Parts: sequence; C-alpha cells; structure tokens
Amino acid sequence: MRIGSIIVLVWLVIGAIAAGQRGYFSSSPDNCAKAGTIAVTIVAGPLNYVGVNPKIKDCNVPQPSK
Repeated sequence: MRIGSIIVLVWLVIGAIAAGQRGYFSSSPDNCAKAGTIAVTIVAGPLNYVGVNPKIKDCNVPQPSK
C-alpha cells in the first residue's frame, strides 16, 4: 500500500511539473475548459513527456435548478 501511494504521488508531481512547463500556472483559469486542461495534464503525469498533450476544448457546467 505504501509503495502504491508513493508511485501515485510521484506520478502527480511529474504531471504538475509538466503543467508548469507549459505555462498553465502563470494565470488563473478563465473558464472550466482551462481548469480541466490543467487537471488532465496533471493526471496524465509522465505521459506528457512521451507525446500526450491532453486538452479540454469545451465544457458545459450544469446550471442550478430554479
């Protein structure tokens, strides 16, 4: 269990480094698509360095009921 946790933590740290190198943290996300792109880049982790470039182009946030 401990080794798995360490692997997941390292995976996410590598993803955060990749997002930082792409400049995603230079400004706050303007919309949910940019926030989603940051999130999937972090989750993709080391895959970012083998050609994966995840992007969220559009997202629809549900509206509250009236």
